[in-house]
Formats: sequence, structure tokens, C-alpha cells
Amino acid sequence: MKISKKVQQMPPSGIREFFDLVIGMKDVISLGVGEPDFSTPWNICESSIFSIEKGYTSYTSNKGLYELRLGISRYLKHKHGISYDPEREILVTTGVSEGLDLALRAIINPGDKVLVPDPSYVSYYPVVFLAGGRPVFVKTKKTSFKLTPELIERHISEGVKAIMFNYPANPTGVSYSKRELIALSKVFIKHNLIVICDEIYGELTYDFKHTPLATLKDMKKQVLYFDGFSKAFAMTGWRVGFCCGPEEVISAMTKIHQYTMLCAPIMGQMAGMEALKSHTQGHVIEMKREYKRRRGFIVGRLNELGLSCPMPEGAFYVFPSIEKTGMDSVGFAKKLLKEEKVAVVPGTAFGSEGNGHIRISYASKMSDLKEAGLRMERFLVKYARG
Repeated sequence: MKISKKVQQMPPSGIREFFDLVIGMKDVISLGVGEPDFSTPWNICESSIFSIEKGYTSYTSNKGLYELRLGISRYLKHKHGISYDPEREILVTTGVSEGLDLALRAIINPGDKVLVPDPSYVSYYPVVFLAGGRPVFVKTKKTSFKLTPELIERHISEGVKAIMFNYPANPTGVSYSKRELIALSKVFIKHNLIVICDEIYGELTYDFKHTPLATLKDMKKQVLYFDGFSKAFAMTGWRVGFCCGPEEVISAMTKIHQYTMLCAPIMGQMAGMEALKSHTQGHVIEMKREYKRRRGFIVGRLNELGLSCPMPEGAFYVFPSIEKTGMDSVGFAKKLLKEEKVAVVPGTAFGSEGNGHIRISYASKMSDLKEAGLRMERFLVKYARG
């Protein structure tokens, strides 16, 4: 059976490919999965269970339950002061990942260029490629893994239509202050770039207030704003995300969505409605406080071990340098897994600029982080140079 040439050319996920090695291994401490170690708050689970008991088991509108879209609209207005029409400017998707795929297919013509930060989340390059676009990688290692106006300007050329923009960022944990976003927005406006803005970790910003790009002057019409319930509400398996943006793009995305996914599961949508209610915010604050505590511990421990690691501004990842060992990212991760049973993700899973780094998730209980630190210390005694 012949497979599409495009799919044949596309490499498998660097994360999933590596974690196939973990399956079946005993006593492994996994610091690689980008998933909260908290359970979904019970009131959210209970609301979904109750909805099933009441018979809510059918399809919804392709756009998603109107009550959920209305809740999203009110939540964004209350929290960030930004207005989106729940009928025309919001689409509920099966996680942000599906939404990104829909967005690229809705806006890209064959050969259109899309700026993709390197390193960045593993799906950005593939969704651009599968939509027929041409990814243009923006290497960010020399700018501490941040996009800057100057860096973007250097990559603007004829045919550049959009940019993938994620903050707080996976895998690096970097984020952007309002001042930094204003500077970037001037470049986005100057070149009329569509900004595919993945803000799924927005609630997990630690040192300053998260500012959605769409709230800045003249940016709303150029931004496709993505968010969801997976990270802040510990709802990864529920698969509910949403996209807000200009009516013409949301309409085009909905057209594709109705022929492929149809709608996000109604049980997850009902849970999302409960998650947006104010009494759930206590759970979010508690998780955020615990992540901040773990962040301080893991950054301090890694630097103590000689693995240079800046303090991330958001999400729940650190991206330390392992260059002192003389190993590449894949070699380091495989040896660490084999010899000390600590699973991390090679930085190259996120792009060539990730070589010399590993991604560690601190969405793991403190006892695991401490034990992993001890195992890594033993490992580094053998392999650190100088």
C-alpha cells in the first residue's frame, strides 16, 4: 500500500519516539511528559458525570456548545478585557492541537511561508508542512530562546504570511512581558503577519501578569488566539480547547472541522463550562503555587549540578544546557534513562537549536524531583567534563 510522500517525508514526534523506550521499564522517574500530575478538580469531573446522567451524550453544534462559547467569551472579557462574539468569533476544538491544524489549513495556500521558532513545540513544523506551507525556522538560541523584533525582521521575505507564537513556551518556559509584546506587535503589524498565538500555558505565568497578544492595540484582527483547559485545569485527557479570532477565519476553520472532527466531545465541553466558573479558580491558584515551588527547587538543583539552567517565566518546563558533558541531547537522554532510569526529552525533539539541551517537566511530585536530582548527580560524576 502506497503512503503519501508528504507523510513519508515527515519525521515522527521526537517526544513519542523517545518515550517508546520507556514503556516496560521499571522504577523509571519520568520528567518528560507535558502533563499536570494533578487530577482534574472533582467539581469538574462531577459536572461531566452529572451531564451524562442527564442524557447529554449527543453531538453538539460544530462550533461547540453555545453555553461554553458564551462562558469563554465572558471569561476572557472578565480576565483580560477582550471581547469575542461567541457566535461568530469562537470555535471549540478537540484540544489546541486540532485547532492549530485547522488554522493552518484555513489560511495557507501552497508555498506560503510560516515563521516557526526553533526550538518550539513539536507539532508546529508538521502542521505547517501538512497544510502545504513552507516552514521558515527562526533560530533563537542566541537570544536566550526568545523572539525579538530584530530577529523576526531578519527572517521576513516575500511570501511570509504567518508566524507561530507560543508563550509561555514549550519547551523553554520563556515568556514575554507586556513591553516585549508591544515591541513584537509593531513588527507583526508592519508586515501584516497572521499570528498563530498558542497561549495554553497563559495561566501558568509566575513572575508577571500574562498579557494576551490580542489585547494590544491593532492586534486583535491579526491574531488567532488559542487556549484551552488542559494545563491550568489539569484536563489533558478531556481534549477541549478553543480558538478566538476574526469571523472569516473562524468560519473557514469551522468548515474544515465539520468535515473532520465534527465537534469536541460533549462530556468534555460540559466539564469546560464548569472549569470556567469562579469557584474553580482556587484549584488553579493552588496548582500554580505548587509549580512555582517546584520550579525554584529544580532550577536550583540543576545549577548546583553544573547544568546551566535559567529560571523559566511560565509553563512547567526547564531547558538546561548539558554541553559540559560533551554529549549531544539524544545521547545524554538515552544514557541517563539506561543508567539511572530518569526520563527526560532530548532538546533536539523541538528543533536543531535544542541540541545541547534537555527538557525536564517539573509537573511531577517533589519526591520524584528530589530523587531524580540524586540520580542525575551520580550520572554527572561519571560524565561531566572539566
